[in-house]
Amino acid sequence: MGAEEGHSNALEDITFGSVAGMVAKVFEHPFDLVKVRLQSQPTDRPATFKGPWDCFNQTRRREGFVGLYRGLTAPLVGAACENATLFLCYNKWKDVILAVRPELPGSSSVGGSFKGKNRELTTAELAVAGGGAGFMASFVLTPIELIKCRMQVQRLAMEGTVPSSVSPQTGSHPVSSTPHIPPPSSSSAAASLAKPPVAKLQGPIALIGDVIRKNGFKGLWLGQTGTLFRETGGSAAWFATFEYTARLFIARYQSKLSPGEDKVVTKGDLSKWELMVSGAMAGVAYTVSLFPADSIKSAIQTQAELNPNSTPPSFVRMAKIIYRSRGIKGLYAGCGTTIAKSAPSSAMIFVIYETLESNFGGFMG
Repeated sequence: MGAEEGHSNALEDITFGSVAGMVAKVFEHPFDLVKVRLQSQPTDRPATFKGPWDCFNQTRRREGFVGLYRGLTAPLVGAACENATLFLCYNKWKDVILAVRPELPGSSSVGGSFKGKNRELTTAELAVAGGGAGFMASFVLTPIELIKCRMQVQRLAMEGTVPSSVSPQTGSHPVSSTPHIPPPSSSSAAASLAKPPVAKLQGPIALIGDVIRKNGFKGLWLGQTGTLFRETGGSAAWFATFEYTARLFIARYQSKLSPGEDKVVTKGDLSKWELMVSGAMAGVAYTVSLFPADSIKSAIQTQAELNPNSTPPSFVRMAKIIYRSRGIKGLYAGCGTTIAKSAPSSAMIFVIYETLESNFGGFMG
C-alpha cells in the first residue's frame, strides 16, 4: 500500500525513515567530514585547507581512506534517529493541519499524497509541517552531532599541538574564543606521517562521558541553537521542495491521461529517477536555506577538541567572530561540499522511503 492509499502509522514512519537515513549516511559521511573540518578552521590565522579537495587529500594522506569515515558511528545512529523523527513528526503535523483545516476552498485531491485525507495540503502547509518536524528533530540530533563533530576533528587536534593554556589576543577577540586548528607545515606534516600520535582517539562513549563529566547532561546540547535554526528552516524547505517537485511530475502524468480515464496519479506512479530528482532538489533547498547556522554550530561544537581550555562562545558571538575574520565566505565554508553530498543523499532517502512505503506500507499497521 502506497503513501497515498491509507494512513501512515508510527512504526512504518520510524522503520522506513531509519533505513533510508542509515543507507544515505554511509554514502555522505566523507563529504560531511570534509565540511566539518572546513567549518572548524582557525579564525586567527590563514586557513589550514585551501578548499574541499585539499581537505580531502590531506585527510586521505594522513589518515588513509579509513580516516574519511572517522566518527561514522554517531552519525549513523543519528541518521536513523533523525529521519525516523522527521518522517514521523512530518506526517503527524500534516494530520494536525488537516484536523484544524479539513476544508480549503479551491483545493484539489489530485495527487492524493497525504495518507488518504480529503484534500492535499498546500505548499505553505507542507513547509509548516516540515518546519515543525525539523524543530522536534533538532533536540534529538544535537547531542549526536556534537559527538560526531568532535570525533571528526580529534586527529587534527592531536597533530596540531593546540595551545591549551595560552590565549593571546589577536584583533578584537581572544584566540581561545574560536576553533583552533594550526596550519600545516612541512615539519609538522612530516612528523605526523613519520610517527603516529601517542594519544588514543576517543570513541563516542568516551566522548559522551567526557561531556557529561565536564558540563553535565545539558552539555550534550551544545550548539542547539544552530541545529534548531538549521533543522527548522531546512526541513521546511526539504519536505516542501520534494512534494512540490513530485507534484510537477504527477501533474505531467495526469495531463497525459485520456479524457475518459478515471485515474488519480500518485507518487507511487512516479519512476525512481523522478523521485530522485525530487529528492535531489529537496537536498539542495535544505542546504542553501540556512547553511550559516550549520557553520556556526560546527565551530561551537568542535571547540572542546580544538581548544579545550576555552569556553565555547554563544551562537551570536561565534557568528560575529567568523564574519569578522572570514566574512560571508567563512559562514558558507563547506557549502559546495555539502550540496554535493546532500543532493544525492536526499535523493536516496526519499527513493528508499517511498519505495518501502509503497511495497510494505500497511503490513505494520
